[in-house]
Amino acid sequence: MTITKLFKEFFESEKAGGLILIGCTILSLTLANSNFGTDYHHFWQTQFSGHSIEHWVNDGLMTIFFLLIGLELEREIYKGELSNFKEALLPIFGALGGIIIPAGLFMLFNFGTATQSGAGIPMATDIAFALGILSLLGSRVPTSLKVFLTALAVIDDLGAILIIAIFYTTTLLWTNLFIALGIFSVLIVFNRLKIRNLIPYLIGGVAMWYFMLNSGVHATITGVLLAFAIPFGNGDEKSTSYILQHFLHKPVAFIILPIFALANTAILLSGDIGQTLTQNYSIGIAVGLIVGKPLGIFLLTFLAVTFGLCKLPDDINWKSILGVGFLGGIGFTMSIFITLLAFDNETIINNAKFVILISSLVAGLIGFISLKLILKSATDDNK
Repeated sequence: MTITKLFKEFFESEKAGGLILIGCTILSLTLANSNFGTDYHHFWQTQFSGHSIEHWVNDGLMTIFFLLIGLELEREIYKGELSNFKEALLPIFGALGGIIIPAGLFMLFNFGTATQSGAGIPMATDIAFALGILSLLGSRVPTSLKVFLTALAVIDDLGAILIIAIFYTTTLLWTNLFIALGIFSVLIVFNRLKIRNLIPYLIGGVAMWYFMLNSGVHATITGVLLAFAIPFGNGDEKSTSYILQHFLHKPVAFIILPIFALANTAILLSGDIGQTLTQNYSIGIAVGLIVGKPLGIFLLTFLAVTFGLCKLPDDINWKSILGVGFLGGIGFTMSIFITLLAFDNETIINNAKFVILISSLVAGLIGFISLKLILKSATDDNK
């Protein structure tokens, strides 16, 4: 299987970024529970232009992250692994399973309670962390498995974005929303007129972000909309989309996501941890990520292949799909992001973040160990 240069670059930056995220998370947890904990918390709550620094990170910087996700999704659809519909169906079914089953398991424990709004938390896969763990397995990882996990995570994030837009929008200010969509329409016209200069799109994107921020719809949606307004052309190295995606890879992987991790994992480990882990929402998150993700990904891909809707690549097997399914249970960035939208209670948010970290760690370890054994066995068989 041929991997494009941009995919290789994306994979390399994401896997390195995943390792940095792990370091930032450990640092943030350490600082939050040290003698500097109070000052560390207060720093992220410092007000700037009417919002806290944490808010600017989550609504501002993360929009750039979603812009990169949108550009990657656009590339996958037009020229990448999702451009061939039959080949795209395998990760699409995997992503659907990884969205539906975890959400269903969460609702099993939380339906009818005040925390049922957290059903979106175990749905998404953290691309950086998942690829970071997969990269630790080295050259033994088949190309098809890398592509499957990347496409799966991108589609998962698209699902999470749609969920944020539909279910986590409370009050709509229609005037601002229509202005934001009007700006988006103008950018689409620029696209059709084959205006390739990035500056009009970036200026329009900032204006669209401002009105989206004040519309009630989460401002990060702007990133995805802007991505699809930017000209893709034939997708070569001279295309506007390629140039921007190439530029954003390293800032997102090495600056934006680490800052997000520092801002959102300042979790104070206090109180009864046993009680925290036995709350309905905690059980729902843990079961959704550790059990629901691999079960959903494996089950729907198996059914899709069984019914002839798509086929399994020659260089991977069902054990590998299950192993990758566990890596899909690394929710981290997107799960924490949705937690901030789903809950208002600070205690529940803090506890949910802690459970997400523990669950992502468990899912990641199971995925890493199982894939290491599976790939070692496959390598030995081929000798």
